Amino acid sequence: MTNIFVLVCLVLGSSDVALGFGSRVLSTTRPTNLESSPVHRSLQILGTQDRKDHRQCWGQRRNEALSASSSDDEAISNNDNSTSKERTSASDGLGVEGIPDSSMDCCGSEPVDFLVPPVNATNTEFESSSDNTILGSEEEIVSTSSAIGTNDEDSSNTLKVWPCFDQLDKDLIKISLPVIGNFAINPLIGAVDLFWVNRMGNALAVAGQAAANQIFSSAFWFTSFLPSITATLVSKQHAKGDKEGTQDAVCQALFVGFFIAMIGTPLMFFNPDRALSAVLSKGAPALEYARPYLLIRSFAFLPSMFSLVGFSAFRGIMDTQTPVKISAFANIFNAILDPILIFSLAMGVPGAALATLGAEVISAIVYMTLLRKKQLIKWRKLIKLPSWKSLEPLLKGGLALQLRNLSLNLTFLAVTRVTQAIDKTGVAAAAHAMAIQTFQIGGVVLLALSTVAQTVVPNAMVERFDEKSQKKVGGMKYAKAMVNRLMSWGFVLGCVLGGAQLMLLPAIRKASPLQEVRNAAMLPAIIGSVLQVINGLVFIGEGVMIGTGSFLQLSLSTVVATAGCLWGLKVLPPKFGLGGVWLSFVVFNFLRLAGVWLHQARNGPLAKRNIDVKAATS
Repeated sequence: MTNIFVLVCLVLGSSDVALGFGSRVLSTTRPTNLESSPVHRSLQILGTQDRKDHRQCWGQRRNEALSASSSDDEAISNNDNSTSKERTSASDGLGVEGIPDSSMDCCGSEPVDFLVPPVNATNTEFESSSDNTILGSEEEIVSTSSAIGTNDEDSSNTLKVWPCFDQLDKDLIKISLPVIGNFAINPLIGAVDLFWVNRMGNALAVAGQAAANQIFSSAFWFTSFLPSITATLVSKQHAKGDKEGTQDAVCQALFVGFFIAMIGTPLMFFNPDRALSAVLSKGAPALEYARPYLLIRSFAFLPSMFSLVGFSAFRGIMDTQTPVKISAFANIFNAILDPILIFSLAMGVPGAALATLGAEVISAIVYMTLLRKKQLIKWRKLIKLPSWKSLEPLLKGGLALQLRNLSLNLTFLAVTRVTQAIDKTGVAAAAHAMAIQTFQIGGVVLLALSTVAQTVVPNAMVERFDEKSQKKVGGMKYAKAMVNRLMSWGFVLGCVLGGAQLMLLPAIRKASPLQEVRNAAMLPAIIGSVLQVINGLVFIGEGVMIGTGSFLQLSLSTVVATAGCLWGLKVLPPKFGLGGVWLSFVVFNFLRLAGVWLHQARNGPLAKRNIDVKAATS
């Protein structure tokens, strides 16, 4: 019956329909003697003909038939003649409205799905016709989709979920490496300080330095909205080619940073005990070491702020290598000064603070010099009072992120306070400091990928025409596929980093000469290593939330996670000691992971149902 239908189609002249139907039949059925099948031989003959000649012959047959009709049908005949000419010329390249021939049926109407057999068709002999005149290769089909503007869906389907080192992975790695290098500096500076303070052999000195360092970091990162907003504003003006606008964005950020430092430095310098009371109880033995460290470190607020704005400015103009070089130089400077000031000059913990201050000052001077050299700042703009209109985007944009920053800092301050209160000898605090440094050094890679997600995701969400590939790129479905790849990278790297930290635990424990500190740090270090698996998903997922502009949802998610962590800090440490503190971190990160899942699967702009709704309404 099938053979009869195909032969009838051939006789009637609907050869393209016959080819399409025949290919579908041949791809799903395998006769015992396929080579001798008359239908198969007919399709082979037609398949080897030139498509242009075939359509011309068919058009001529129609014209001859129409010419033989009565004179009353002359108008119809003329119309069909012109239509035939259009089809003949279309066979040389593109058909109606620029649609390639391979996607058109014989009448030049809308594309017919059954003309294209499945790629994995059973009859491979028919698909591998030597000249590919009927269907063309798989690459030709993809290019056809691109020509009619459907490459958004195709490109999203071709992106694999797991890392495969394709072009996307290469681009992500190229962007990520400098960012990882720059983000690694702060934990490395802290690790260098901790290493040399540990060499003093005094657990209280380590506890005091860790407490003061946490206070400074929390006070400083209360203003962490500044780099994100600055980089965004600089990037926008730089992309426009607006030199004056770029300078204004950088100078305004430096202006805001200056006034923030003028508030932060006096508060810590004149009220060190009040500031330290957030993490140390009154009369705590570690206060003796924490106070002088914080007094000296408070002067680093202004140079640190300038360095932060400088880093953001270079990131905004897509220069990720210069900040790495500056940070590396400052870190080397700090590493050289630490042993000299702590031991050679017998300054102890204050020597570590002075070395860090020196490194921050050097970094700020280099940043300001290079910003001036690249004409990203002008001295007259630095001393000019900016208008509210120019400051409004910077300040309003920062407020959206401040709730999250406050929640994060509240969490880490509470963790430090509970840790300091576990025992008065400083062993628990010193062990926690060692574990947290291990945790941060591994997590810096994941944090850098979070920053990369903030940049590449919003770029991928924009559908645009790529001049190089001559096709549309980007779009919501492509961005979703990219997010899936980033999340896979987060999981893989989290597993790798966690495993590496577990293997390095014997070497890490040697950072402290005190056996009781080594023993106390063992369980937290193990928990921290396992947590890296969750961190990989959490950090990148939250970077995606920033990239999509979901600031409020991110803040609310962090508030809920902070509430869970505070509950854990109240319940778990009395039962499990320092291990209970780190179990509270587990609660904290699992709740953040739940927020990431809700954003990507339910209510975020890249959730599948929201993408489908937007596609249906557009």
